[in-house]
Amino acid sequence: MRKEFEPNGLATAIGSMPHINPEEACSAVLDNLPDIPAWPQLPRRSFLENMYVQFSEDFPGIKVEEDRIWVDRAQDLNGGLERLYADYLENRADVRPVSYENARGLHVFLDRAHDHRKAVKGQITGPVSFGLAITDQDRRPLLYDDALSDAVAKHLRLKAAWQERTLRSVSKNPIISVDEPYLASLGSAFIPLSQERVVVLLEEVLGGISGLRAIHCCGNTDWSTLLRTSIDILSLDAYNYGETLSLYASEVEDFLRRGGIIAWGVVPTEAPALARESAASLLERLGDMMKSLAAKGVSRGLLNSRCLITPSCGLGSLSVEEAEKALRITAEVSAGFRQGSVRN
Repeated sequence: MRKEFEPNGLATAIGSMPHINPEEACSAVLDNLPDIPAWPQLPRRSFLENMYVQFSEDFPGIKVEEDRIWVDRAQDLNGGLERLYADYLENRADVRPVSYENARGLHVFLDRAHDHRKAVKGQITGPVSFGLAITDQDRRPLLYDDALSDAVAKHLRLKAAWQERTLRSVSKNPIISVDEPYLASLGSAFIPLSQERVVVLLEEVLGGISGLRAIHCCGNTDWSTLLRTSIDILSLDAYNYGETLSLYASEVEDFLRRGGIIAWGVVPTEAPALARESAASLLERLGDMMKSLAAKGVSRGLLNSRCLITPSCGLGSLSVEEAEKALRITAEVSAGFRQGSVRN
Protein backbone atom coordinates (compact mmCIF):
# COMPACT_ATOMS: atom_id res chain seq x y z
CA MET A 1 0.00 0.00 0.00
CA ARG A 2 1.03 3.60 -0.57
CA LYS A 3 1.43 5.27 2.82
CA GLU A 4 2.78 8.41 1.16
CA PHE A 5 -0.71 9.29 -0.13
CA GLU A 6 -2.49 10.82 2.86
CA PRO A 7 -5.71 12.52 1.80
CA ASN A 8 -6.48 14.01 5.24
CA GLY A 9 -10.17 14.40 4.47
CA LEU A 10 -10.05 15.53 0.85
CA ALA A 11 -13.22 15.04 -1.17
CA THR A 12 -14.02 12.97 -4.24
CA ALA A 13 -17.08 11.32 -5.79
CA ILE A 14 -18.28 7.84 -6.70
CA GLY A 15 -19.09 8.13 -10.40
CA SER A 16 -22.54 8.59 -11.88
CA MET A 17 -24.15 11.99 -12.46
CA PRO A 18 -27.67 12.79 -13.76
CA HIS A 19 -26.51 15.25 -16.41
CA ILE A 20 -27.07 14.75 -20.12
CA ASN A 21 -24.41 17.25 -21.13
CA PRO A 22 -20.90 15.94 -20.33
CA GLU A 23 -19.41 19.45 -20.25
CA GLU A 24 -21.85 20.47 -17.52
CA ALA A 25 -21.20 17.28 -15.57
CA CYS A 26 -17.44 17.79 -15.73
CA SER A 27 -17.81 21.42 -14.64
CA ALA A 28 -19.82 20.35 -11.59
CA VAL A 29 -17.19 17.82 -10.57
CA LEU A 30 -14.13 19.96 -11.29
CA ASP A 31 -15.58 23.05 -9.58
CA ASN A 32 -16.65 21.26 -6.40
CA LEU A 33 -13.93 18.62 -6.09
CA PRO A 34 -10.79 20.36 -7.37
CA ASP A 35 -8.26 18.18 -5.52
CA ILE A 36 -9.54 14.72 -6.47
CA PRO A 37 -12.18 15.02 -9.21
CA ALA A 38 -13.87 11.88 -10.55
CA TRP A 39 -14.88 11.56 -14.16
CA PRO A 40 -18.67 11.43 -14.50
CA GLN A 41 -20.64 8.44 -15.77
CA LEU A 42 -23.78 9.67 -17.53
CA PRO A 43 -26.37 6.87 -17.65
CA ARG A 44 -29.20 9.25 -18.54
CA ARG A 45 -27.34 10.41 -21.63
CA SER A 46 -27.30 6.91 -23.08
CA PHE A 47 -27.84 3.29 -22.09
CA LEU A 48 -24.26 2.82 -23.28
CA GLU A 49 -23.18 4.63 -20.10
CA ASN A 50 -25.04 2.21 -17.83
CA MET A 51 -22.35 0.89 -15.47
CA TYR A 52 -22.63 -2.63 -16.87
CA VAL A 53 -22.80 -1.66 -20.53
CA GLN A 54 -20.07 0.95 -20.27
CA PHE A 55 -17.25 -1.55 -19.80
CA SER A 56 -18.69 -4.39 -21.88
CA GLU A 57 -17.17 -3.42 -25.24
CA ASP A 58 -15.13 -6.22 -26.82
CA PHE A 59 -16.36 -8.91 -24.43
CA PRO A 60 -16.95 -12.12 -26.43
CA GLY A 61 -20.54 -12.49 -27.64
CA ILE A 62 -21.78 -9.26 -26.04
CA LYS A 63 -25.06 -7.87 -27.37
CA VAL A 64 -26.54 -4.47 -26.57
CA GLU A 65 -29.99 -3.67 -27.92
CA GLU A 66 -32.14 -0.80 -26.68
CA ASP A 67 -32.19 -1.30 -22.89
CA ARG A 68 -30.88 -4.86 -22.66
CA ILE A 69 -27.39 -6.32 -22.54
CA TRP A 70 -26.53 -10.02 -22.71
CA VAL A 71 -24.05 -12.54 -24.08
CA ASP A 72 -25.22 -14.61 -27.01
CA ARG A 73 -23.90 -18.10 -26.33
CA ALA A 74 -25.62 -19.41 -29.45
CA GLN A 75 -22.66 -18.08 -31.40
CA ASP A 76 -19.14 -19.49 -31.22
CA LEU A 77 -17.31 -17.59 -28.46
CA ASN A 78 -14.00 -19.41 -28.87
CA GLY A 79 -12.41 -16.86 -31.17
CA GLY A 80 -13.32 -13.95 -28.94
CA LEU A 81 -12.15 -15.76 -25.83
CA GLU A 82 -8.85 -16.64 -27.48
CA ARG A 83 -8.25 -12.98 -28.38
CA LEU A 84 -9.16 -11.90 -24.85
CA TYR A 85 -6.74 -14.35 -23.27
CA ALA A 86 -3.99 -13.40 -25.73
CA ASP A 87 -4.45 -9.71 -24.89
CA TYR A 88 -4.47 -10.59 -21.18
CA LEU A 89 -1.27 -12.66 -21.35
CA GLU A 90 0.52 -9.90 -23.26
CA ASN A 91 -1.07 -7.13 -21.16
CA ARG A 92 -2.40 -5.37 -24.26
CA ALA A 93 -4.74 -2.97 -22.48
CA ASP A 94 -4.30 -0.44 -25.29
CA VAL A 95 -6.43 -2.55 -27.65
CA ARG A 96 -9.36 -2.61 -25.20
CA PRO A 97 -10.20 1.05 -24.56
CA VAL A 98 -13.46 2.54 -23.31
CA SER A 99 -14.88 4.41 -26.29
CA TYR A 100 -16.11 7.97 -26.51
CA GLU A 101 -19.67 6.77 -27.09
CA ASN A 102 -19.61 4.57 -23.98
CA ALA A 103 -17.96 7.12 -21.69
CA ARG A 104 -18.37 10.62 -23.02
CA GLY A 105 -17.90 12.03 -19.53
CA LEU A 106 -14.48 10.38 -19.29
CA HIS A 107 -13.25 11.73 -22.61
CA VAL A 108 -14.46 15.27 -21.91
CA PHE A 109 -12.89 15.03 -18.44
CA LEU A 110 -9.54 14.12 -20.00
CA ASP A 111 -9.69 17.30 -22.08
CA ARG A 112 -10.54 19.51 -19.12
CA ALA A 113 -8.63 18.15 -16.11
CA HIS A 114 -5.09 19.30 -15.44
CA ASP A 115 -2.02 17.66 -14.00
CA HIS A 116 -1.81 19.81 -10.87
CA ARG A 117 -4.55 17.77 -9.20
CA LYS A 118 -3.53 15.81 -6.11
CA ALA A 119 -5.22 12.80 -7.72
CA VAL A 120 -8.00 11.93 -10.14
CA LYS A 121 -10.49 9.16 -9.71
CA GLY A 122 -11.92 6.68 -12.18
CA GLN A 123 -14.19 3.70 -11.70
CA ILE A 124 -14.96 0.37 -13.25
CA THR A 125 -17.69 -2.18 -12.59
CA GLY A 126 -16.44 -5.07 -10.49
CA PRO A 127 -16.45 -8.68 -11.69
CA VAL A 128 -19.05 -9.95 -9.22
CA SER A 129 -21.61 -7.27 -10.07
CA PHE A 130 -20.82 -7.42 -13.81
CA GLY A 131 -21.08 -11.20 -13.78
CA LEU A 132 -24.44 -11.17 -11.97
CA ALA A 133 -26.04 -8.31 -13.88
CA ILE A 134 -25.13 -9.60 -17.34
CA THR A 135 -26.65 -12.90 -18.42
CA ASP A 136 -26.64 -15.16 -21.44
CA GLN A 137 -29.61 -15.40 -23.79
CA ASP A 138 -31.34 -17.72 -21.30
CA ARG A 139 -30.88 -15.13 -18.52
CA ARG A 140 -28.28 -17.20 -16.68
CA PRO A 141 -25.73 -14.86 -15.04
CA LEU A 142 -22.22 -15.09 -16.44
CA LEU A 143 -20.89 -15.47 -12.91
CA TYR A 144 -22.29 -18.99 -12.72
CA ASP A 145 -20.22 -20.16 -15.68
CA ASP A 146 -16.64 -20.79 -14.53
CA ALA A 147 -15.09 -20.07 -17.92
CA LEU A 148 -17.06 -16.88 -18.53
CA SER A 149 -16.64 -15.57 -14.97
CA ASP A 150 -12.88 -15.93 -15.36
CA ALA A 151 -13.09 -14.16 -18.73
CA VAL A 152 -15.12 -11.35 -17.12
CA ALA A 153 -12.39 -10.72 -14.54
CA LYS A 154 -9.63 -10.69 -17.16
CA HIS A 155 -11.66 -8.43 -19.45
CA LEU A 156 -12.26 -5.93 -16.63
CA ARG A 157 -8.60 -6.10 -15.61
CA LEU A 158 -7.61 -4.89 -19.08
CA LYS A 159 -10.27 -2.17 -19.02
CA ALA A 160 -9.01 -1.01 -15.61
CA ALA A 161 -5.40 -0.97 -16.84
CA TRP A 162 -6.37 1.06 -19.93
CA GLN A 163 -8.30 3.55 -17.80
CA GLU A 164 -5.47 3.99 -15.31
CA ARG A 165 -2.91 4.58 -18.07
CA THR A 166 -5.27 7.07 -19.70
CA LEU A 167 -5.89 9.00 -16.47
CA ARG A 168 -2.14 9.31 -15.89
CA SER A 169 -2.21 11.88 -18.67
CA VAL A 170 -3.94 14.28 -16.26
CA SER A 171 -2.53 13.19 -12.86
CA LYS A 172 0.37 11.18 -11.56
CA ASN A 173 -2.01 9.71 -8.95
CA PRO A 174 -4.99 8.02 -10.60
CA ILE A 175 -7.35 6.16 -8.29
CA ILE A 176 -9.30 3.33 -9.89
CA SER A 177 -12.34 2.14 -7.95
CA VAL A 178 -13.83 -1.29 -8.54
CA ASP A 179 -17.55 -0.71 -7.95
CA GLU A 180 -19.34 -3.71 -6.48
CA PRO A 181 -22.95 -3.02 -5.44
CA TYR A 182 -23.78 -6.74 -5.51
CA LEU A 183 -21.32 -7.42 -2.68
CA ALA A 184 -24.10 -6.27 -0.36
CA SER A 185 -25.48 -9.79 -0.92
CA LEU A 186 -22.16 -11.53 -0.19
CA GLY A 187 -22.78 -14.63 1.93
CA SER A 188 -26.45 -14.86 1.00
CA ALA A 189 -28.24 -17.35 -1.22
CA PHE A 190 -28.27 -14.65 -3.90
CA ILE A 191 -24.49 -14.96 -4.34
CA PRO A 192 -23.71 -18.67 -3.86
CA LEU A 193 -19.97 -18.07 -4.12
CA SER A 194 -17.32 -18.70 -1.51
CA GLN A 195 -15.47 -15.71 -0.13
CA GLU A 196 -12.32 -17.23 -1.59
CA ARG A 197 -13.80 -17.18 -5.11
CA VAL A 198 -14.99 -13.60 -4.68
CA VAL A 199 -11.52 -12.53 -3.59
CA VAL A 200 -9.89 -14.33 -6.53
CA LEU A 201 -12.14 -12.48 -8.98
CA LEU A 202 -11.55 -9.13 -7.29
CA GLU A 203 -7.79 -9.62 -7.13
CA GLU A 204 -7.70 -10.45 -10.84
CA VAL A 205 -9.14 -7.03 -11.65
CA LEU A 206 -7.10 -5.22 -8.99
CA GLY A 207 -3.98 -6.78 -10.47
CA GLY A 208 -4.37 -4.60 -13.55
CA ILE A 209 -4.05 -1.43 -11.45
CA SER A 210 -0.53 -0.35 -10.58
CA GLY A 211 -1.49 2.74 -8.58
CA LEU A 212 -4.18 3.41 -6.00
CA ARG A 213 -6.80 0.67 -5.88
CA ALA A 214 -10.25 1.07 -4.36
CA ILE A 215 -13.36 -1.03 -3.89
CA HIS A 216 -16.73 0.65 -3.42
CA CYS A 217 -19.79 -1.12 -2.02
CA CYS A 218 -22.96 0.90 -1.47
CA GLY A 219 -24.56 -1.63 0.89
CA ASN A 220 -23.63 -3.55 3.99
CA THR A 221 -21.21 -6.42 3.48
CA ASP A 222 -18.53 -8.43 5.23
CA TRP A 223 -15.98 -5.63 5.39
CA SER A 224 -13.29 -7.97 6.72
CA THR A 225 -13.22 -9.77 3.36
CA LEU A 226 -12.57 -6.54 1.48
CA LEU A 227 -10.07 -5.23 4.03
CA ARG A 228 -7.92 -8.31 3.46
CA THR A 229 -7.63 -7.71 -0.29
CA SER A 230 -4.89 -5.65 -1.93
CA ILE A 231 -6.95 -2.44 -1.99
CA ASP A 232 -5.59 0.89 -0.84
CA ILE A 233 -9.03 2.46 -0.36
CA LEU A 234 -12.23 1.04 1.10
CA SER A 235 -15.17 3.13 -0.13
CA LEU A 236 -18.52 2.64 1.56
CA ASP A 237 -21.96 4.13 2.08
CA ALA A 238 -21.12 5.49 5.52
CA TYR A 239 -24.35 7.46 5.78
CA ASN A 240 -26.38 4.25 6.03
CA TYR A 241 -23.80 1.62 7.02
CA GLY A 242 -20.76 3.37 8.47
CA GLU A 243 -21.47 2.20 11.99
CA THR A 244 -21.03 -1.42 10.85
CA LEU A 245 -17.28 -0.81 10.47
CA SER A 246 -16.99 -0.84 14.26
CA LEU A 247 -17.78 -4.57 14.13
CA TYR A 248 -14.44 -5.00 12.34
CA ALA A 249 -12.32 -2.62 14.44
CA SER A 250 -9.27 -4.88 14.51
CA GLU A 251 -9.31 -5.34 10.72
CA VAL A 252 -9.80 -1.58 10.22
CA GLU A 253 -6.82 -0.82 12.45
CA ASP A 254 -4.63 -3.29 10.56
CA PHE A 255 -5.80 -1.85 7.23
CA LEU A 256 -4.99 1.71 8.25
CA ARG A 257 -1.61 0.81 9.70
CA ARG A 258 -0.48 -0.80 6.48
CA GLY A 259 -1.42 2.32 4.53
CA GLY A 260 -5.12 1.86 3.85
CA ILE A 261 -7.59 4.70 3.40
CA ILE A 262 -11.31 4.81 4.20
CA ALA A 263 -13.56 6.80 1.85
CA TRP A 264 -16.45 7.80 4.07
CA GLY A 265 -19.58 8.14 1.93
CA VAL A 266 -21.24 10.31 4.51
CA VAL A 267 -23.26 12.55 2.17
CA PRO A 268 -26.60 10.87 1.38
CA THR A 269 -27.67 10.26 -2.19
CA GLU A 270 -31.36 9.73 -1.42
CA ALA A 271 -33.25 12.97 -2.08
CA PRO A 272 -35.25 13.10 1.20
CA ALA A 273 -32.13 12.53 3.34
CA LEU A 274 -30.13 15.04 1.32
CA ALA A 275 -32.84 17.65 1.85
CA ARG A 276 -32.76 17.37 5.64
CA GLU A 277 -28.99 17.16 6.18
CA SER A 278 -26.34 19.87 6.31
CA ALA A 279 -22.56 19.88 6.36
CA ALA A 280 -22.70 20.42 10.13
CA SER A 281 -25.02 17.47 10.76
CA LEU A 282 -22.94 15.21 8.54
CA LEU A 283 -19.71 16.25 10.25
CA GLU A 284 -21.30 15.29 13.55
CA ARG A 285 -22.38 11.95 12.09
CA LEU A 286 -18.87 11.28 10.78
CA GLY A 287 -17.38 12.22 14.15
CA ASP A 288 -19.64 9.76 15.94
CA MET A 289 -18.57 6.93 13.62
CA MET A 290 -14.91 7.71 14.11
CA LYS A 291 -15.35 7.94 17.89
CA SER A 292 -16.99 4.50 17.86
CA LEU A 293 -13.95 3.03 16.10
CA ALA A 294 -11.51 4.91 18.33
CA ALA A 295 -13.30 3.54 21.40
CA LYS A 296 -12.46 0.06 20.11
CA GLY A 297 -8.78 0.85 19.74
CA VAL A 298 -8.50 2.24 16.22
CA SER A 299 -6.01 5.11 16.04
CA ARG A 300 -7.85 8.42 15.75
CA GLY A 301 -4.77 9.93 14.12
CA LEU A 302 -4.87 7.31 11.38
CA LEU A 303 -8.63 7.70 10.94
CA ASN A 304 -8.05 11.42 10.40
CA SER A 305 -5.08 11.27 8.06
CA ARG A 306 -6.23 8.29 6.00
CA CYS A 307 -9.71 9.60 5.25
CA LEU A 308 -11.58 10.66 2.13
CA ILE A 309 -15.03 12.29 2.08
CA THR A 310 -17.52 11.25 -0.62
CA PRO A 311 -21.21 10.95 -1.37
CA SER A 312 -22.61 7.62 -0.23
CA CYS A 313 -23.02 6.36 -3.79
CA GLY A 314 -23.34 7.64 -7.34
CA LEU A 315 -25.55 10.68 -7.91
CA GLY A 316 -27.21 9.48 -11.10
CA SER A 317 -30.61 8.89 -9.49
CA LEU A 318 -30.95 12.50 -8.30
CA SER A 319 -31.98 15.58 -10.24
CA VAL A 320 -29.18 17.76 -11.60
CA GLU A 321 -29.86 20.35 -8.89
CA GLU A 322 -29.80 17.73 -6.13
CA ALA A 323 -26.63 16.13 -7.46
CA GLU A 324 -24.81 19.44 -7.57
CA LYS A 325 -26.04 20.19 -4.05
CA ALA A 326 -24.61 16.84 -2.92
CA LEU A 327 -21.24 17.77 -4.43
CA ARG A 328 -21.29 21.15 -2.68
CA ILE A 329 -22.09 19.54 0.67
CA THR A 330 -19.36 16.96 0.11
CA ALA A 331 -16.89 19.80 -0.39
CA GLU A 332 -18.20 21.57 2.72
CA VAL A 333 -17.90 18.45 4.88
CA SER A 334 -14.36 17.98 3.61
CA ALA A 335 -13.45 21.59 4.41
CA GLY A 336 -14.95 21.32 7.88
CA PHE A 337 -13.12 18.08 8.56
CA ARG A 338 -9.80 19.53 7.42
CA GLN A 339 -10.33 22.55 9.62
CA GLY A 340 -10.58 20.23 12.60
CA SER A 341 -14.31 20.17 13.29
CA VAL A 342 -14.37 16.43 14.04
CA ARG A 343 -10.70 15.58 14.37
CA ASN A 344 -10.53 15.31 18.15
